[in-house]
Amino acid sequence: MPKSGIDRGVAGRMQRSTPDLLRNLRNMRVLVFHPKDVDGELLAQQLERIGCQVITMWPPLAELPEAVDSVFYAVRPDHTPVRCSWTEGEPPVPVIAVINYENPTVVDAALRLGASAVLITPLRPAGILSSLAMAKYQHAALRDSRRRIARLEQKLLSADHISTAKAILVRTRNVSGEEAYRIIREQAMSKRTATEDIARAIIHADGLLSYVSRGQR
Repeated sequence: MPKSGIDRGVAGRMQRSTPDLLRNLRNMRVLVFHPKDVDGELLAQQLERIGCQVITMWPPLAELPEAVDSVFYAVRPDHTPVRCSWTEGEPPVPVIAVINYENPTVVDAALRLGASAVLITPLRPAGILSSLAMAKYQHAALRDSRRRIARLEQKLLSADHISTAKAILVRTRNVSGEEAYRIIREQAMSKRTATEDIARAIIHADGLLSYVSRGQR
């Protein structure tokens, strides 16, 4: 089955971004929240072999330092989790959960961390680089998707404001929809502002006039 234009575009972006992503893994500042045990030592050593700058500590910090590019977080069922403000909502950096036991509680904790990848102990050197690369890519892709969605939502909101303002002008000035939009656009050009700003001003003014009219009855 032939790929659609969207599929080809996504595949192209992935091919272009992957080499840069792998190169940028070197010199990443990685914070490892893991107990001082064999797995913690192996994880830190392998990350250093990759070229990362590694800081290891336990228990996890409630606040994430600014100079961090990624986090490995050991999820332990026998450890009372620290309430971390940086895990609320979208994590600011890629998070890889390190779990030593698979059950619904542990998996749920990893999901609530916003983990983009998971490592299962006992750890092996193989898989750490892949998990770091996957988490970094998924985190960036999700962030870009949310930005695109926010832009689309803003465009829809702007279109709705302009449509409402046009309807007000059609009603109050007895003009066509095309003429109403021309008025909005000319006002925006003369005031050197966006058409949405003019539309909001028209909606606001109409609301005030309606309020005054109701008060005079």
